[in-house]
Amino acid sequence: MTLATKQIQTHWASISPLLTIRNEKDYDAAIEHLNELLDEIGTDEKHPLYSLLDTLGTLIHAYEEEHYPIPEVGGAEVLRFFMEEHGLTQSDLPEVGSQGVVSEILNGKRELNVRQIKALSEKFNVSAAVFL
Repeated sequence: MTLATKQIQTHWASISPLLTIRNEKDYDAAIEHLNELLDEIGTDEKHPLYSLLDTLGTLIHAYEEEHYPIPEVGGAEVLRFFMEEHGLTQSDLPEVGSQGVVSEILNGKRELNVRQIKALSEKFNVSAAVFL
């Protein structure tokens, strides 16, 4: 065993719990550690632990991608979500069209067009990409 390997092995026992996410308990601990690092480091890229913060964030992201994937949704599903969140009815969206047009979009009989997407992105203050 080389000197470098021996040094790494000595420190790894202390560091590996921070960088190992195999289950929900590890995930919760990693989130807690990440929040502590964020509170101390913030966005200071010169901080000596910034690379640890970055690495831990990457590991958490990978775990979330595998265990909590974001489902693919279409514009109609996104519109339905925003309507529910804001307590809106089909008639409350004249920028999309008549109540009948909104109904057809929500029922998958019609797609959102560019003008409607632009209006909805402005109304809900989100990127137009969420409706694509």
